[in-house]
Amino acid sequence: MSDATAESVAEEHVHHPNYTRIYVILLVLLVISVLGPMLEIRIITLLTAFGIAVVKAYLVVKNFMHIDIAKRYIAYLGATSLVFMLLFFAGAAPDVMKPDGSNWEKPLWQQTGVDITANPEHAAHGEDGHGDEHGEDHAEDGSH
Repeated sequence: MSDATAESVAEEHVHHPNYTRIYVILLVLLVISVLGPMLEIRIITLLTAFGIAVVKAYLVVKNFMHIDIAKRYIAYLGATSLVFMLLFFAGAAPDVMKPDGSNWEKPLWQQTGVDITANPEHAAHGEDGHGDEHGEDHAEDGSH
């Protein structure tokens, strides 16, 4: 074979990772990330929640999405998207995470302290079960 033919054959052959091994590693990391918070040690919980999540994301991207063998601009597009997402979060988070502010209205369930999970059927009605929005033509049988 000529050198040009040998190079093209070498470029076409791509080493595929052992998917079963990667799957087992991901399962072990899942078990660690579930068991970590059970120790109730804050630093262990944070490490198992976020640290292992980053490792699992890296394994998935590298081995299943094949980013390491893709064209270089694909990695740049992914990094650029990640930067824009972080910029959006950094810009929106200060407003969204504040409990109050100008032109900021809390939802009714948050103002009244009603637990909407306790009785989701009446969650929209407030504490006493009925709001003022129904008027006098509200049906007697309780239907809406």
